[in-house]
Amino acid sequence: MDSAPGFFAGAPASNVTEYSVSGLAAALKRTVEDNYGYVRVRGEVSGFKGVHSSGHCYFTLKDDKARIEAVIWRTTLQRIRFRPQEGLEVIASGKLTTFPASSKYQLVIDALEPAGAGALMALLDERRRKLAAEGLFDAARKRPLPFLPRVIGVVTSPTGAVIRDILHRLADRCPTRVVVWPVRVQGETAAAEVVAAIAGFNALPDDGQLPRPDVLIVARGGGSLEDLWPFNEEIVVRAAAASRIPLISAVGHETDTTLIDHAADLRAPTPTGAAELAVPVRAELAARLSSTASRGLGAMVRSLDLRRRELAAASRALPSAGDLLGIPRRTLDELGARLGRSLGASTLAHRGRLDRAAAGLSPSGLVRLVDQARARLEAAAARKRQALSVHAERKRAAFSVPAARLRVEAIGERIAGARQRVRDAEGRATRALRQSLNTAWQKLEALDKLLDAFALSKESILARGFALVHRAADGELIRSAMAVPPGGALELEFADGRVAAVAGTGAAAPKRPRRRTVAPSPDQGSLFDPTPDP
Repeated sequence: MDSAPGFFAGAPASNVTEYSVSGLAAALKRTVEDNYGYVRVRGEVSGFKGVHSSGHCYFTLKDDKARIEAVIWRTTLQRIRFRPQEGLEVIASGKLTTFPASSKYQLVIDALEPAGAGALMALLDERRRKLAAEGLFDAARKRPLPFLPRVIGVVTSPTGAVIRDILHRLADRCPTRVVVWPVRVQGETAAAEVVAAIAGFNALPDDGQLPRPDVLIVARGGGSLEDLWPFNEEIVVRAAAASRIPLISAVGHETDTTLIDHAADLRAPTPTGAAELAVPVRAELAARLSSTASRGLGAMVRSLDLRRRELAAASRALPSAGDLLGIPRRTLDELGARLGRSLGASTLAHRGRLDRAAAGLSPSGLVRLVDQARARLEAAAARKRQALSVHAERKRAAFSVPAARLRVEAIGERIAGARQRVRDAEGRATRALRQSLNTAWQKLEALDKLLDAFALSKESILARGFALVHRAADGELIRSAMAVPPGGALELEFADGRVAAVAGTGAAAPKRPRRRTVAPSPDQGSLFDPTPDP
């Protein structure tokens, strides 16, 4: 800060400190930032024209009496959950600072959230109308669920009660193979993880090592509107609408409604209800099949009895064999009696015609006929020899011209060129086969890494150095230090076997630790195996 005594023409000297413009601006900046280092401001977004080309957002927060400039830097905009919208009432948290170049002060926002449930509902209603106008909620695009799915994919948190309720209800109704894709169902990254899970299930091949589910369940327990907000995000709704696998939405309780419920093929009131909608009851199915088989057998027996009675009735109406053969037998006898007389008369008639034809024949006439036939045969043979000679000459003349054009050297060159093309094709085929094998090997290595990443069974966890504590008397698993009696017999289960142990008698009773919520690490595994044995 620059200061110097000031003298004004025609005015007495003053001891008031004199500032330069930049010095005063810097002093004001320090004062504002020291006194208002971090503030929360409630107001209405005004003048928002979208994200700047630099990635930052500039707008104004206002109420009925004042307004303040606000800015959200690009790095902050990438991690906040809500985007500012014109006219939306929000609560902004950040630090207050000044902008000396234009003598203004502004709020640098670190966090942004809607101001209460009313603003959230307004935002939710606007988003619902937008997506409905695009046709994502149309009933015509919803697909029916498979009657008896072989594999069910579940997108939910692996540590909550939701997955246990789903597995328990599926085991009661109809045991089915379940593949769990673990995601966070609350927080800033929940929406992106749910989208990745839906896309991942749809990308699985039909004949891969990890089976492709026949139906998907996106599930979460109940909560407030803010807790369920990831399932109202636009990216989640679009992912559910784009899923090629039929999808059941089971988010919240029966009274909770999210936008994914409208885009899903079917909405379940609860996660347990989703399991009931996904599979039929095995006992009822068996009873229905048994009843259907019994009805089919009864119908077949009744049909056979009906056909038997109809056949018996028809057979009684038929005439006897004697009645049927009487007339044909009499006709045969009459025809047999007339046959002898007819044969004699026919023989006499044919003999008369033969005698008349023999009277007209003579040796000289036969010789004349033979000579005429021989002359016609010789003339035909002469014409045939002449035609063969002319045809042979024509063929010889036709073949003489191509034969003259044929050269042995040209044929050899064509054979050599063809042999070179065959060798080139063989080289290209060899290179293509080698490249295809390398690509297939890389895909196999990627699938092998994916399989290792999903190896989260109890045995793999014990192999990392963990151990399970059992009560030696009944083998019951002990989950708390409060349940261990002093001097009690224990059994420690390791990856390669079990070891007997005794609890200490001189130690004081352990105090119950206070529960605290810790966000799960993205590298932490899960006790739920995503690839259960079939």
